Amino acid sequence: MTSRRSAIVGVLLRRGAQGLGVAVLVSVLCFLVVRRLPGDAAYRIAAGRYGYDLVDQGAADAVRAELGLDRPAWQQLGTWLMDLVQLDLGRSLVTSRPVGEEVGYYLLGTLQLAAAALAFAVVIGVTAGVLAARRPGGLADRLATTWVASVRAVPPFLLGLLLVVVFSAQFGLLPAVGHGDLTSLVLPAVTLGTGLSGLFARVTRDAVVEVRASEYVAFAHTKGLAERWVVVRHVVRNAAVVLVPYLGVQAVILIEGVVVVESLFAWQGLGHALVHAVFWRDVPVLQATALVLALLIVAVNTVVDLVVLWLDPRPRRLGASA
Repeated sequence: MTSRRSAIVGVLLRRGAQGLGVAVLVSVLCFLVVRRLPGDAAYRIAAGRYGYDLVDQGAADAVRAELGLDRPAWQQLGTWLMDLVQLDLGRSLVTSRPVGEEVGYYLLGTLQLAAAALAFAVVIGVTAGVLAARRPGGLADRLATTWVASVRAVPPFLLGLLLVVVFSAQFGLLPAVGHGDLTSLVLPAVTLGTGLSGLFARVTRDAVVEVRASEYVAFAHTKGLAERWVVVRHVVRNAAVVLVPYLGVQAVILIEGVVVVESLFAWQGLGHALVHAVFWRDVPVLQATALVLALLIVAVNTVVDLVVLWLDPRPRRLGASA
């Protein structure tokens, strides 16, 4: 037990230090990237506030003076980092709303989309993988292989457009864009989750086949355990030790992929906010959005490490023998 507790503390300390480093690195990189973008940032911000038709050089100069954009770059970055230490994300340069409120709203949208897409991918992929592993080389296995190749060959943005054409334009069953009821979540979630379901099917199939061929599963059969108990106690748990880290990797890719899908479906999430923040040169929103996306990746990795510690029987045995 002491060994397991030490392992958990080690994971939390390591990931906490990683999160701190990521926060500083992402903030600095976002600031530098925005400053290298072409065009006058003050003019873009003024246009975001008042509209392009009502913006002139005087309005841009007023915004520049108001927001301190004429200060040296190191002072602007230092102010952001000091505020970040105090958990103050500042205010949007365009809407003047607290950045924390805006990012919190968009974060909820991204989490909803990512959770729905991941649930869809796990249900479809794991089910297909387990069925394929029951008889390698059989019909279910061949169908799963065809499914994996098919869904991986279609880019998400193309799949999203096809779904919009079929289910929105042709049949009118689901909305193409928006952020309203649950029906508006279906198309973006299926777009994100379809490609992942093929990968989950392949990894699940290979992991289950490998575990079923292991010596401890054969020994469980010799003890006379029913097949369902062999699957539940030995096959599923040991296959999950392989599958869970892979789920974590794909969840990270899923978080990165929301930028394209949210923009395609006008879904109110972090990816959508990030694109608009870059366009309007809204540096506080851009830095906060990128920071939250990066910390989400660290959080996913932390959860994966902890779940693997819980699933893997080896640390428990070592702790019992210590």
